[in-house]
Amino acid sequence: MTDLSFTCTGVRADRYAAGPTLVFRLRITAPGDEPVHALALRCQIRIEPARRGYDGAEADGLLDLFGERSRWGSTLQPVQFAQVSLMVTGFTGETEADLVVPCTYDMDIAATRYLDALGGGEVPLLMLFSGTAFTGAGGFRVAPVPWDREAQFRMPVATWREMVDQHFPGCGWIRLPRATMDALLAYRSRRALPSWEATVHDLLGNAPGASLTGATTTGGTAP
Repeated sequence: MTDLSFTCTGVRADRYAAGPTLVFRLRITAPGDEPVHALALRCQIRIEPARRGYDGAEADGLLDLFGERSRWGSTLQPVQFAQVSLMVTGFTGETEADLVVPCTYDMDIAATRYLDALGGGEVPLLMLFSGTAFTGAGGFRVAPVPWDREAQFRMPVATWREMVDQHFPGCGWIRLPRATMDALLAYRSRRALPSWEATVHDLLGNAPGASLTGATTTGGTAP
């Protein structure tokens, strides 16, 4: 079953997922009238940053990923976004299926930093498919889905932001080692600070040259 073709027709943020999740709609086409009993697919999704343009603010936000704009000819390489599995039920000719992709807002992840830096527009994605096809009319055959099956898709940045805002409205997320968390908790307890936000503001306020311009806090800080 080497002639399968894949098209991504849309994407939405899953409002009912426990964590940030995108749902891509796939159209899968098999030639002829031979039934496909099932597909066991693996899908690798990559961001292809060279396939879109960037304004000045976006370029500044991408500095730590790709360096200065003058270097982008060599540094603007694909970024891994996700790798997920999908079971597709039987069909003949053509079918559609939802590809569910759990996401993260961990700013240590390159894909998250890239997406967070974009002000709008679309994200150029390349979806690579492989796996196993179970086919046969009046019988049962097993055939590989070759790695050269792919689909391009341009995901609206607004869809990714909608997904993030459903779970982290107006917030960011930082992953810290346990030892650092323990030290922050001890600092917060010593200073009798009412929230983590207040704790970070207190630390920034005590840092030489730090600026809190434009920042707000939900609780006061101890003197």
